[in-house]
Amino acid sequence: MRALNKFYVYQVLIACVMTGSLTAQNPNLGSAGAQFLKIPIGARSAALSGAVTGMSEDAAALFWNPAGIAQNHKQSAHFSYIPWMQFFDITAFSYTLKLKDKGTLGFHALTLGMEKMQITTEQKPEGTGQYFDAQDLEMGLTYARQLTDRFSMGLSAKILYQRIWNETANGLAFDVGTHYSIDFQNLVLAMSMKNFGSDLKMEGPELLTVVDENDQFPNRLIQTMKQTEAYPLPLSFQFGVAADLLNTAFLHSRLAIDAVHLNDNTERINIGLENTFARQFILRGGYSLNDDEARGSLGLGLNQKLGDMILKLDYAYVMHERLEDTRFMSLSLIF
Repeated sequence: MRALNKFYVYQVLIACVMTGSLTAQNPNLGSAGAQFLKIPIGARSAALSGAVTGMSEDAAALFWNPAGIAQNHKQSAHFSYIPWMQFFDITAFSYTLKLKDKGTLGFHALTLGMEKMQITTEQKPEGTGQYFDAQDLEMGLTYARQLTDRFSMGLSAKILYQRIWNETANGLAFDVGTHYSIDFQNLVLAMSMKNFGSDLKMEGPELLTVVDENDQFPNRLIQTMKQTEAYPLPLSFQFGVAADLLNTAFLHSRLAIDAVHLNDNTERINIGLENTFARQFILRGGYSLNDDEARGSLGLGLNQKLGDMILKLDYAYVMHERLEDTRFMSLSLIF
């Protein structure tokens, strides 16, 4: 236990050093691809502005901190739907199964898609008669285990797929997380590192082109393949603290603060507050510091016990400075 305490002291020091540069500009700003991996999954998580590294303890944790699934429930499932920025739709699903004393297994999948759009060119601005679309996909398997009654770890392996018309990219990534609880105000210290993997590169038949490189003998065409540049994944390190502010029979108020380091953007501090009334009705709010686009989030939730099963319905409204405001809807089951 003493070694675990030292481990988390080191994590706190790292987080302090990391957040000390909040006002510094990241030299790699905008350098990562696969941006769909940064979209918050789950209405509860979105309502708390992503301050959920230490708050995720059911199937939704697979999108935030894989160590969170190693908690005291046998099975859990999560469904999310997000109409993202008018043109896109995101659906997500996750499931966890506890294997008694052998740990917890999890599976998750999310897809981002769009309706087909007509292809236009300079010669045919009204359309060529062809259509294109795009799709992003993430699928992952997770294993988590409680190493002590207070400390758990989790690891996820994920397959990534991106497609724009006929061009595709494939990759493999990993998430790792820890979850440490302290017997004081239900305090939790947690850490997660997400999207550690190889670069992605688009390939496909539309990159094949024909050129005429011989001026002396024209019309001798040569087939060539355009090479696209590989791009890194949006790697992130997130350290979170969550604790009860008040816990009575009528009101349970919990505060969460996360420090986030991104490889392609400036560091951020996410703050979320969750208030549960009569253990059933929930009001949430959140804000992200040093985020030029985010303008706060609000959310509602309902917990309903049905026999041995708990049903959770959540809704979130996330406000933005320039982009369209976003609505999140989620359904979770714990049984």
